[in-house]
Amino acid sequence: MNSRFLRFCLVGAGGFLVDAGLLQALVTLAGANPFVARVASFLAAATFTWRLNRHFTFAIGQAARGREWAGYVAAMSLGAAVNYGAFAATLLLMPFALHQPWVGVAVGSVAGLAVNYLTSSRIVFRNCVVIPARNEKPSEDPDGR
Repeated sequence: MNSRFLRFCLVGAGGFLVDAGLLQALVTLAGANPFVARVASFLAAATFTWRLNRHFTFAIGQAARGREWAGYVAAMSLGAAVNYGAFAATLLLMPFALHQPWVGVAVGSVAGLAVNYLTSSRIVFRNCVVIPARNEKPSEDPDGR
């Protein structure tokens, strides 16, 4: 497994915690509708993962730009659609998940993983240098080969 994809998955795990935690809090503590609250939790998680992916996964050292964030969120929209579709299907097919929406976030996260990695590596961060593992030379290949 390439090290870039592994770093992407680690960042995604953190994003899952942000997404699922915020969503669960909004539903449990604020009584929010999980379908509506998921928009806010997704945006929080997307911001979190953009920030970490640009530094940890794709080694972008320059200062973050709002335009890049907007591009990242836009590029994630296809993965977000897959993610949200799986999330909504889980909540509709598994009624207990309406009160435990993190289950739907987990299903959606797995469903959107490949789409999000491809759009991140091929579109958003395509011109970056791969962070080399020990004893490796830097690579310009978006998949770290």
